[in-house]
Amino acid sequence: MAPAAPILLFDSGVGGLTVLAELRKVLPQAPVIYAADTAGLPYGAKSEAEIAARVAGLLGVLSERYRPRLAVIACNTASTIALGMVREVLQIPIVGTVPAIKPAAALTQTGTVGLLGTAATIRQRYVDQLEAEFAVGKHVVRFPAPGLVEAAEAKMRGDPVDPAIIHDAVQGLLAQPWGDQIDTVVLACTHFPLLADELARAFPRPVTFVDGAEGIARRTASLLAGQPFARSKPDLAVFTAEPDSRASFARMLSTYGLERIERL
Repeated sequence: MAPAAPILLFDSGVGGLTVLAELRKVLPQAPVIYAADTAGLPYGAKSEAEIAARVAGLLGVLSERYRPRLAVIACNTASTIALGMVREVLQIPIVGTVPAIKPAAALTQTGTVGLLGTAATIRQRYVDQLEAEFAVGKHVVRFPAPGLVEAAEAKMRGDPVDPAIIHDAVQGLLAQPWGDQIDTVVLACTHFPLLADELARAFPRPVTFVDGAEGIARRTASLLAGQPFARSKPDLAVFTAEPDSRASFARMLSTYGLERIERL
């Protein structure tokens, strides 16, 4: 494997930056291409067939262009729907992102876990299987909060976050059966940890937030153990729609080590 071969991180938008932040901690020398399908955002409102075809097609194009050593689908919706198809298409290791139900079930003291995700994620059979395997005897309370994707994108662009979106997500979750017993919340979209502070302030009592970013980074590092890394050029962020041209957006990306910006 060439030392300059990058790791490809793919998401519908900037949510995968939460995964990149954890990846930098364990593989600081690894070259990275961060790809955001902003032309297809949001994924949560699309059909399963549309998401699967779009994700598989884009990852094929990105793999052909950038020749990554491994790809991370840093998106719960894309992973729960398209991971199997992508693994059939690409001849490189693929790491997916799934709702962190297992660690949340181990942490809860009340036996009730909240799960915030996109509508497409929370209805997947794969999530049912995770609950059946890792949350036996516990309640997993699901609520779709697609507005949080838009809010996270706005925050990372430097725009105001609408507090009503945060409020509606929290109150919608708590209003579900068993909602008043929730003490642990799975953030089942990589965008959502970007709003952890806003969400914490909106809950009427302390809760523990759990997401999968750290586990994804560990899994990626284990698959690449012993491989050489060397950057031949600054790391790249590539977007399927015209990227935000404001200097503040470029500065935000640079805090994640992404010094170049291109449109696919």
